[in-house]
Amino acid sequence: MSRQLLSGLALAVGLTLAAASVSACTRTIEGQAQPGIGGTVDAVTTSTPGPRPTTSRPNSPLTTTEAAGDTDFEAEVGDCVTLGGTTTNATIAKASCGSRASNYVIIGKTVNSALCPTDRDNYYAETLNGIEQGAYCLDIDWVVGGCMDVGGDDPKRIDCTEPGVQRVRVDEIVQGSGDVSACDTGYGFEYFERMFVVCVEEV
Repeated sequence: MSRQLLSGLALAVGLTLAAASVSACTRTIEGQAQPGIGGTVDAVTTSTPGPRPTTSRPNSPLTTTEAAGDTDFEAEVGDCVTLGGTTTNATIAKASCGSRASNYVIIGKTVNSALCPTDRDNYYAETLNGIEQGAYCLDIDWVVGGCMDVGGDDPKRIDCTEPGVQRVRVDEIVQGSGDVSACDTGYGFEYFERMFVVCVEEV
């Protein structure tokens, strides 16, 4: 039996699909991943205020479903993970939320990725004979006052002073609006289905 692990990234900044394979037995298992349309960055011309970082990590709206599916990777809603690798060799592992290793938080467990919120940033699914057996819905593990490099294949937590491809600092997370106009910075990641926006500034 072989098992193919899939993940689909959904950032407008150019994150790509990732997938992995693990081999055993003799049955062939295939799968496919679809990119989502989640958090998008829209720039709006505004005056640039000074940063207002806080040290607390706010709770993002979480999504759960009754049918959680069946996966070899074991984690719960609210857990954070390190997701990386390539389209032929993806990796996923648990990580402490807000830590240097964490780049996603699990917002839901479903029988397949199609049941994830359409504005999720990513998903991780396991398939058997081409049919998804279970999926984790993922958002970036944003931390208010912290910085992420969102310019590579996967988001990466960085120190705000270190170099990166596209570095952003999270100023605030605004609940009740899925539009970047709610941000004082005029720049952010929109989650229109769940009605919140992560307001960021480039650093």
